[in-house]
Amino acid sequence: MMGSVINYQSIALPMVGSKSVVTICGLRKGVWRFRVLSKEAIQVVHSLKLASKSTPKIQHLLHSRLSRLLKVDVLDVFSELHRQNELDLCLQVFNFIREEAGYKTELSLYSDMILLLGRNKLIGMVEELFNEIMEKGFKGDTRMYNEIIGAYIQIGMTEKAMHMYNLMKASGCAPDKLIFTILIRNLQNPDLAAALKNDCTHYVDSPQKFIQQLQQKHALMGACRRGLI
Repeated sequence: MMGSVINYQSIALPMVGSKSVVTICGLRKGVWRFRVLSKEAIQVVHSLKLASKSTPKIQHLLHSRLSRLLKVDVLDVFSELHRQNELDLCLQVFNFIREEAGYKTELSLYSDMILLLGRNKLIGMVEELFNEIMEKGFKGDTRMYNEIIGAYIQIGMTEKAMHMYNLMKASGCAPDKLIFTILIRNLQNPDLAAALKNDCTHYVDSPQKFIQQLQQKHALMGACRRGLI
């Protein structure tokens, strides 16, 4: 399973005496950024959630309310729905961004959507987005491959996870510690795990120390699960 995957985290905090919301978005590797949602973005989020049971109402809101927002507010609406795990609404806003003239769908947005789909175990849609990324000529980055590999691991598709890992290396994109952590902790095949540990020497600083720490954490987690600690 995918207990070792670092999830996207964020916290919404109401501002005293204000109609805005500060959303603190936790990105990987401990990087944090602060975003203040505009009143208009908050209203659209609330309206979409109220209309979530009605596809016609959602489509009306997308074209009558969302389309009038500034681009940065549209992206904030997407991020807030993503934070709340509102999969269907998030997907509809994502599709709106992809199809609306004047918007450039960046790779990071695809990665966000892949993360949410993977979290909900919709691997078919993850693969469709990956194919679309390739067709559009995007060069995949480490985060995109992280999300796809994590999605495969979460549903036990380790062979496809390794295939994606090999595609990543072949594309010239360097795997990072997160990918090695996810794969080494979850692969049951000792030969594959040994090959990954060997790859660490090419991509990770202080590889022996990293592998030792990974093994220690894995042993500690195993002891906790068995009730020994």
